Amino acid sequence: MEKIGRTKIIDLLKREDFGATVNVKGWVRTRRGSKQVNFIALNDGSTINNVQIVVDLANFNEDLLKLITTGACLSVNGVMVESVGSGQKVEIQAREIDVLGTCDNTYPLQKKGHSMEFLREIAHLRPRTNTFGAVFRIRHNMAIAIHKFFHDRGFFYFHTPIITASDCEGAGQMFQVTTMNLYDLKKNEAGSIVYDNDFFGKQASLTVSGQLEGELAATALGAIYTFGPTFRAENSNTPRHLAEFWMIEPEVAFNDIADNMDLAEEFIKYCVQWALDNCADDVKFLNDMFDKGLIERLLGVLKEDFVRLAYTDGIKILEEAVAKGHKFEFPVYWGVDLASEHERYLVEEHFKRPVILTDYPKEIKAFYMKQNEDGKTVRAMDVLFPKIGEIIGGSEREADYEKLLARIKELGIPMKDMWWYLDTRKFGSCPHSGFGLGFERLLLFVTGMSNIRDVIPFPRTPKNAEF
Repeated sequence: MEKIGRTKIIDLLKREDFGATVNVKGWVRTRRGSKQVNFIALNDGSTINNVQIVVDLANFNEDLLKLITTGACLSVNGVMVESVGSGQKVEIQAREIDVLGTCDNTYPLQKKGHSMEFLREIAHLRPRTNTFGAVFRIRHNMAIAIHKFFHDRGFFYFHTPIITASDCEGAGQMFQVTTMNLYDLKKNEAGSIVYDNDFFGKQASLTVSGQLEGELAATALGAIYTFGPTFRAENSNTPRHLAEFWMIEPEVAFNDIADNMDLAEEFIKYCVQWALDNCADDVKFLNDMFDKGLIERLLGVLKEDFVRLAYTDGIKILEEAVAKGHKFEFPVYWGVDLASEHERYLVEEHFKRPVILTDYPKEIKAFYMKQNEDGKTVRAMDVLFPKIGEIIGGSEREADYEKLLARIKELGIPMKDMWWYLDTRKFGSCPHSGFGLGFERLLLFVTGMSNIRDVIPFPRTPKNAEF
């Protein structure tokens, strides 16, 4: 086969120099046709769109043609011509075909619809479907958008540790990291595990958040963000929870809660706009195939200012809804940690746009949040979105050493884990704020997918760590 430089299909479909000889490589999506001529839809992952290869059967031998089945990998040399049908301007008249990889009929992705559940069972092959090709191209684009947003605003990308020995969020939710033989653990008289022989010489876990270390960085570099994997060992088998997910956590010195809300709104609108501008074909495909309201919802988020609403006022609205006969599965009262049905009611039914809920009761929020003057609430903020509920959670942090120390003691958090964090309040403390965005939650919103297991290549959930 003559050696011609490969053209990616995404680039080929934009060309207009008809008559040029080109090479494309990719996987067969479908093959159809008559006794004289066949049409092969070829896709190479660079775009959701296939290129049509027109094969005049008289020019090719039968043994080769038998190998061209759904899923097979081909290299095709041919002439680029203007397409009459097929929805594309360009097609290729095949001159030479080389089968790089054959694919027999046990290939599970034959041309028919497959359920999301079935595709999760073959997560090693599902990126080859139109749907997952679209989702993972959008996932890449969202990562680029996030880095660009922060870089353009003078933030520094800061890498916080994935293995940590501090447990700031409560022990039950962390995965342990150890080199010890779990069937032969050394224990002291009291029956507690002795970690002397373990790799780090102490108990270590996978991180649940980079925030505390991010705060240290913000009080030196001014404005930072983390973007990395985080791990929660909660037994949450829901369409919105993963045990391993990615998190973006900006932290900014001198920002108060209002600045924090402005940053969160600007950030999320930037990401949505980026998807519409840079992933138009993929977003349109997902809109047409899965979620007819997707593009409308994305545009809706861009055009409205987000509502800023105090928790106490939010509870009043929910209580009024209950009084008027609205049924919630979970009770509503001041002090409750809102369920996603409550969050979605505020966003989808009451305000019909995203809501930033602030000033939560301190009992249901983390120890590091700045306390308000009322002594009951903290300067927390959660950004609530249609279909998702909470997409961002953040706060202004408590900058006062004594107040933070008192709260740590009140909650019984061990000082051996917290001394370094308290140092930032002792040595040149400053007001600062930040938030966390679950990357996969953002992707759920932007893709219109309904299950978080379908926006990450290989989901990790209770009783499931396949591939």
